[in-house]
Amino acid sequence: MANIQQVAKTAGVSVATVSRVLNKATSVTPETRLKVEQAIKALNYEPSMLGRNLRNSESRLLLVLIPSISNPFYTEIINGIQNIAIANHYNILLCETDSNPERENIYFHMVKNKVADGVISMDPTVNMQKLNELAENHSVILCSEYEEGGCIPYVTIDNELAAYHAVKHLIQLGMDQVALINSDEKFLYARQRRNGYERALKEFQLPIREEWIYNTDQLDFQHGVQAMRRLLQLEERPTAVFAVSDTLAIGALKELNTSGLRVPEEIAVVGFDKISFSNMTNPTLTTVSQPMYQMGCTAATMLINQIKGNKVESIILEHELIIRESTMG
Repeated sequence: MANIQQVAKTAGVSVATVSRVLNKATSVTPETRLKVEQAIKALNYEPSMLGRNLRNSESRLLLVLIPSISNPFYTEIINGIQNIAIANHYNILLCETDSNPERENIYFHMVKNKVADGVISMDPTVNMQKLNELAENHSVILCSEYEEGGCIPYVTIDNELAAYHAVKHLIQLGMDQVALINSDEKFLYARQRRNGYERALKEFQLPIREEWIYNTDQLDFQHGVQAMRRLLQLEERPTAVFAVSDTLAIGALKELNTSGLRVPEEIAVVGFDKISFSNMTNPTLTTVSQPMYQMGCTAATMLINQIKGNKVESIILEHELIIRESTMG
């Protein structure tokens, strides 16, 4: 492969002149520019983007922090981030933290050492103290999970309102004994969704029963199965379940099918997120739709604007309750 020295020799100019042509400098005469461009074409020369980016103190690389690559919730968000990044001549690097502080430190150092230009964090377990320290001098955006009263701009939905709409839907259908399958309430979204659940119960003057609130350690399918199994063992069984993620809700549906209970006739189920296969369950799952692709596009746009030195404000996107067979059989 040809190098810049060969291009300069073929065009009869200096390496510095070739560099000025590549960087679109206005100080090069049209005749010289044409000679250099013809030499580049003849030699099939491709300039090193890495070298150019290093000279410009930029990497054109964005880091995307996620706790687990296996969670389908992140798929559409990542698609949105990637499409906006590529359209703006950036690449993305997916960074699975596995909630591991040592991994986080590696990614933070990449930004500090200018190997990456900025970070979008979707990890609810991220060390916020270190992320805030990074954000003092580098570009950082939070996506989905964020810090209340924090300084880092974020894009999310109104989790409390979304949960309230989901539970209100169940109550208005006559299912007033609603259980909650929640995540660990150390996470902001879990606390907000529980608040929405309780707000709907209080509005309809229904009791908040602690035995009907089940907190899981993780969001995977099997934890939904276990949660539903525990709820079915109660002396007084709920008539509906609101799960704070579709993966938990799908696990709950699996356990109900195994138990021979009819959904929604005996127990209705609502999930959260509208992941791609939530309409492939039996019955299909009523769920809160987060605008995940839009969330990703927005987060990437915010980060690129921040890298350019523009002030960025937090954004709360709209949600929608998608009603399917698991509540309207």
